[in-house]
Amino acid sequence: MHILLTGGTGLIGRRLCRHWRDQGHQLTVLSRTPEQVPGLCGAGVRGIAHPDDIRDQAVDAVINLAGAPIADRPWTRKRKMLLWDSRITLTEQLMAWLERREQKPRVLISGSAVGWYGDGGERELDEDAAPVSEDFASRLCIAWEETAQRAEGLGMRVVLLRTGLVLARDGGMMQRLLPPFKLGMGGPIGSGRQWMPWVHIDDQIAAIDFLLNRDDAQGPYNICSPSPVRNRDFARTLAAILHRPAFMPMPAFALKVLMGELSILLLGGQRASPSRLQAAGFTFRFTDLHAALENLLGRH
Repeated sequence: MHILLTGGTGLIGRRLCRHWRDQGHQLTVLSRTPEQVPGLCGAGVRGIAHPDDIRDQAVDAVINLAGAPIADRPWTRKRKMLLWDSRITLTEQLMAWLERREQKPRVLISGSAVGWYGDGGERELDEDAAPVSEDFASRLCIAWEETAQRAEGLGMRVVLLRTGLVLARDGGMMQRLLPPFKLGMGGPIGSGRQWMPWVHIDDQIAAIDFLLNRDDAQGPYNICSPSPVRNRDFARTLAAILHRPAFMPMPAFALKVLMGELSILLLGGQRASPSRLQAAGFTFRFTDLHAALENLLGRH
């Protein structure tokens, strides 16, 4: 199978490349720095700067994961434009390329996030739930999904990945959390009651592979463990794994002053459940947070 990836040099993309390369698939990664792709994604993975560089070569599947990190810095007007362009504008360009192609891929798997629902409070959110509240992250995900769904009109199967907080040792949220927690300065954020829908990186990769190969899979899927936890319990569990205390809470007012509108992401949450994924027959390897963190960080 020939798979085209956007966002292939990111945390999830690199792991997907490794997984699918080991299975013998042909991989092409769309990147602003195509010359770096083989070093980041593995020997034999081709980097291209524009979809047209594929020319008339057949493509079986498109995996669209590109997007600037949403929680790296405050949401200034300039930052919001970058977040929008790196997701929606890029996906629009991908749709234009697909429309021009005579040979269409069979499936488009496109990124999204549980932030699609907004701050869900105590509500249990499966894929049938409507957005609960509207903030910038929610509007971003809604527009991202709507743009990707245009591929259905081209006869393609479209899968939307509403991903939770991906736990990995070598990147993502854990990379930002580990330094303060290792110093014994970690703790809950705000009240600590907000729900955190998490997923182990191995389950994230397995779920995407599962949806790629299941011909009847289409529409949105929550990619998160069936056992979400509250932020305070996440902090306690992470601290226990690292043999450190967790008594340094981040007050909500301080977070709002430091991060502005971005603080909504950390002070809110989603009690999301992977109902459609489990109904389709997917089995999670990690459903217990302690076991997941022990697997990732047990040697610390």
